[in-house]
Amino acid sequence: MYRTIGQAAWRQAPLTAAPSRHAPGYRNMRHLIELRWIAVLGQITTIATVTLGLGVQLPLAPMLQVLACLIAFNLFSHLRWHEETTVTNSQVFLALLMDVASLTAQLSLSGGMSNPFVFLYLLQVILSAVLLAPWSTWTIVGVVGLCLALLTAFAKPLALPLDYQHGLKSLYIQGILISVALNAVLLAIFITRISGNLRAGDAQLATLRQRAVEEEHIVRMGLLASGAAHELGTPLSTLAVILGDWRRMPEFARNPDLLAEIGEMQAQLMRCKSIVSGILMSAGEARGEASARTSIKVFLDQLVAEWRAARPGAAFVYENRIVRDVAVVSDSTFKQMIWNVLENGLEASPDWLCLVATEDGGMLTLEVTDRGPGFAPAMLERFGTPYQSTKGRPGGGLGLFLVVNVARTLGGTVHPHNLEQGGALVRVCLPLAAIACEPGDADVL
Repeated sequence: MYRTIGQAAWRQAPLTAAPSRHAPGYRNMRHLIELRWIAVLGQITTIATVTLGLGVQLPLAPMLQVLACLIAFNLFSHLRWHEETTVTNSQVFLALLMDVASLTAQLSLSGGMSNPFVFLYLLQVILSAVLLAPWSTWTIVGVVGLCLALLTAFAKPLALPLDYQHGLKSLYIQGILISVALNAVLLAIFITRISGNLRAGDAQLATLRQRAVEEEHIVRMGLLASGAAHELGTPLSTLAVILGDWRRMPEFARNPDLLAEIGEMQAQLMRCKSIVSGILMSAGEARGEASARTSIKVFLDQLVAEWRAARPGAAFVYENRIVRDVAVVSDSTFKQMIWNVLENGLEASPDWLCLVATEDGGMLTLEVTDRGPGFAPAMLERFGTPYQSTKGRPGGGLGLFLVVNVARTLGGTVHPHNLEQGGALVRVCLPLAAIACEPGDADVL
C-alpha cells in the first residue's frame, strides 16, 4: 500500500511532548547538580580557610567524609541524568532532601546554630517552593525545621568570640555577611534560570494547546466538508452530465468557441471536485481516490503543467533544480498544499510568480516568490493560523492554514518572509521520506 497523508499523520508523535533534554524538569535537575558542585567547592574553600587561615579547630575527618558522600551522590546524579531525561517531582524532592541532609551533617560538625552558614537552609526552602509540588515543599519546610531543632539541641557550638560590638571585624558577623551574600547570589542566578525554564515549559504547553485547537478545527472543517461534498455531489454530477450532453449536440459541435467554453466549464467542474477532496484529506478523511507512484520531479512538473493550464494568463516562472530523483506518492493532499501556496502568491502578485524546487540531504525545498506588497507584520507573526488574511472575505486564510498543517503533519515547515527588493517568499521544507514510496509498492505509472 502507498503512504498517504493520513498514514503519515498516524506516524506523528502525540500532542504530549516527549521527555527530552530540553524539557524544563530535566534542565532544572541539571541546575541542581551545578548548584551541588558549587556547594562542594564552597565547603572545601570554607573548611580550608577556617582551619588554615583562622585557626579554628574543626573535625576534619568526619566533615571530609560527608563531603565525599556529597561528591559521590552528585557524580551518580550527573551520570544518571546524562542518560535519563524523565524527571519527576519525587526525584527532585529526594535530591533536595539529600542537600538538606548534607548541610545538616556539616553544620552539626561545625557549630550547629552558631555557624553563620545556617542561613543556607533558606536556599533549600526557596528552591523547593519554586520546583516542587505544594506537599513536597511543606515536607521540606518541616524537615528543615526538624533539622534546626536537632542542631539546637545536640550540636556543640563553635568556640568563636561573640564580639558583635566590633562590627565588620567580628568573625561571626563576617560569616553571616558571607552566608547572606552567598544566598542572594545563588538565588539570583538559579531562580532566574529556573524561572526561564518554567516560562519555556509554559510556552511549550501553550504551543501544544494551540496545536490541539488547530487540529480540532481541522476535524470540524473536515466534517463541514463532508456535508458539503454530500450536498454538492448530486448537482455537480448533474452539471457534468449536462455538459457532456452539450458537447454532443450539433449546435455546440459546430461552434469551436462554444466547445472551448464547455471544455473550460468541465475543467472547472473537476477543479471543484478536487478542492473538496483536498479539504477532506487535509482533515484526515478521504473520498476513496487512489494515490499513485511517481517521482518527485515528474510530480512537480505535472502539477505545474496543470496549474499553468488553469491559469493561462499568469506570468509564471518554474525552475526544477532537483538532481536526485526520488520515487514518491502522488497524493492529492500534497498537491493541494502546493496549489494553495501558488494561489495565494498569484493573488498577491498577478503579474509575476516564481517556483523553485531543490533537494538537499533528503529535504525537498519549494520556494514561491512573488512581487506583491509582501506580508504585513501581523500576518508574519500569525502565519498559518485560521482566518488570518488581508483579503477581507469570510473564510480567508484557510488556504495557508491547511498548508501549514499538512506540512507539519509530514514533518516539514513553512517559513514566510518579505524580500528587501519587494515582494514575499514562502519556503516549504519537507522530508522526502514522508512522501516516499515504501519498498514493495507497486508501480502505477
